Amino acid sequence: MPPVALVDRTPPNGAKRQTPHMAISHALPDGRRYARLKRLFDIVGAVLGIVLLAPLMAGIAVAIKVNSAGPVLFRQTRHGLNGSTFTALKFRSMYVDLGDTSGRLQTVRDDPRITPVGRFLRKSNFDELPQLFNVLKGEMSLVGPRPHVPGMLAANLPYEEFDPRYHQRHRIKPGITGLAQVNGCRGETKDPHAARMRLDYDLAYVARHSPLLDIKIIFKTIVHEFFKGNGY
Repeated sequence: MPPVALVDRTPPNGAKRQTPHMAISHALPDGRRYARLKRLFDIVGAVLGIVLLAPLMAGIAVAIKVNSAGPVLFRQTRHGLNGSTFTALKFRSMYVDLGDTSGRLQTVRDDPRITPVGRFLRKSNFDELPQLFNVLKGEMSLVGPRPHVPGMLAANLPYEEFDPRYHQRHRIKPGITGLAQVNGCRGETKDPHAARMRLDYDLAYVARHSPLLDIKIIFKTIVHEFFKGNGY
């Protein structure tokens, strides 16, 4: 999948190379006007999504209850803005007695913990739809770095030990979808290269997020994830 956008780290004409921290801090959009615009975009998008997708979400809820015992929704603590925590909502995709509420045990391909309905939900990313309510509450944005559980691992290390830039991704609200996801950086983070690429895309979004980029990412999410999803 061709990338939507990424920070170019090649210094022009031999100019002094910026550190990731310098590049991000100088590129961040500033001002209350931008913050209000993004929040308005999130509210309108979340309300439209909930109204238009209500029949689908109701059908998913029924399918989950029929397919396996347990609640329809799965609640999990995730990192939010500035490293704060909140309770993220998802449609339950695992058997209750096999699930991992901490989230540190990452899902793998053909994971036996996942229910038959859960496989469809993860492949299509429909399991993330309840997070529209997190967006309405102001805990998440439609687009941003995906919210991680506290203690998220990368290459078998805490992410902040694996890459000291990690907490910079918390400088904006997490999102239902993000630049990393539409560029194929999703799934496990056991591989060092995959873990670092995902963080690179997250920090690229932190540096260059804008309403236009959000629209592009949402469009690509709908096309490539909901209709051609390959999640697991």
